[in-house]
Amino acid sequence: MKVYLTRRVYLLLSALLLAGPNQNSMAISQTQGEAKVLASDPIPVAENKIHVIVDTDANNELDDQHALAYLFFNGKTFVVEGVTVNATKNGGDIEEHMKEAERVMRMCGVFGKIPLLKGADKSFKEILPEIKNKSFDGSEAVDFIIEACKKSESEKLVLLPIGKLTNIALALAKEPAIAEKIKIVWLGSNYPERGEYNKENDVDSMNYILSLDVPFEMVTVRYGKQSGTANIYVTQEEVFKQMPGLGPGTEPVTGRHGGLFYNFGDYSVNLFSHCDFYGEPPHRSLFDMAAVAILKNPDFAERKVIPCPKLGEKGWQEQAWNKRKITIWENFDRQAILKDFYEVMKNYELAKTN
Repeated sequence: MKVYLTRRVYLLLSALLLAGPNQNSMAISQTQGEAKVLASDPIPVAENKIHVIVDTDANNELDDQHALAYLFFNGKTFVVEGVTVNATKNGGDIEEHMKEAERVMRMCGVFGKIPLLKGADKSFKEILPEIKNKSFDGSEAVDFIIEACKKSESEKLVLLPIGKLTNIALALAKEPAIAEKIKIVWLGSNYPERGEYNKENDVDSMNYILSLDVPFEMVTVRYGKQSGTANIYVTQEEVFKQMPGLGPGTEPVTGRHGGLFYNFGDYSVNLFSHCDFYGEPPHRSLFDMAAVAILKNPDFAERKVIPCPKLGEKGWQEQAWNKRKITIWENFDRQAILKDFYEVMKNYELAKTN
C-alpha cells in the first residue's frame, strides 16, 4: 500500500532524517486526519510523473518528430500512455502520418512499448454523425483515449494535441464524462489574432471543445512574432552541430526521404536537409516541441488565464462575462527550452507507458 505524504509531514520527516541517527527512530504523531509515519520505516512516495497521451499529425513537417523525441526521452518527467495520430492537409492521408509516427517511435526505441493508434483522417463535422457506430473514421484513437481516461489513476491525464483537435473533440462527444479526468494542452492558434495551421485544419473541433467545461490550455504559435512558439527556432547549422548520433541505437529504419537511420539524431539532420528555411538567420521553428517543454517546466513560458473566447467568422470574440476560463501560454524562453532539449537528447531516459 502506498502512503501519500502531506507536504507538512514530508518536510518534518526530512528534517529529522537530516538531524542524525538518534532522532531517526522516533515516531512522528501527526494531527488528526494525517497518517502516522515512523521515521525509521521505508517511505513510499507517490509517483509525480505527468501522464500524457500525445496526438500528432506526424508527417506534416518536422516539428512533430522533435516533439515526440523530446517527450519519449523525458522518462524522468513523463509517462506516455499512448500516441494517437491525425491527418492534416500536409503530409498525405492518415496512413502517411501513421508511418512517420512509427518511424520516429522506432528510432527512439519505444515502438511496441508505447501504444500507437490511428485517428481521424477527416474533420470533426464529417465524422460526428458516425460516432455511435462501432467503427468510424478515427475510432481506434478515439476509443483508446476514452478507455485510457476511464482507467487513469493520475489526478489529470494530459491530452497533448499537437495537430488538429479532431480526435480529442470526438472522444469528448462520444463520452462527455471524460472531461472530469483530463486536461487538454493544445499547440495551436495565433490568439488573439486569426489564422494558424492546426486551428484552420478543423475549426469546428476547437469551437466544440471551447463550448465544454473541460480544462483547456492554448500554447500559442503566432507566426513571425517572438511571443509565440514560432520563436522556438533552430538553424540548419545548429542542428548539424548538435544532433548527429543522438538517441538510443536501434535497428535500421528507412526515413521519410529514404536512407537508413540508426538513431533519432541522424534522422533530425536528414529532416533539416530536406526543408525550406525562413527569416534571418534562415531557420525552422520547432513549434510542437515547445508544448512538451511547458508541460515539463511551466517556467519556460508565461501563462495567463482568460475568460473563454469563441472564434467566429470575423475572428476571435472575447467573452468577458464568461465564467469558464482557459489558459493562454506565450513569451517562451527560447534559450532555456533549446538548452533543455539538447541536454535531454544527449542524456535521455526513455519514457514508459503505464
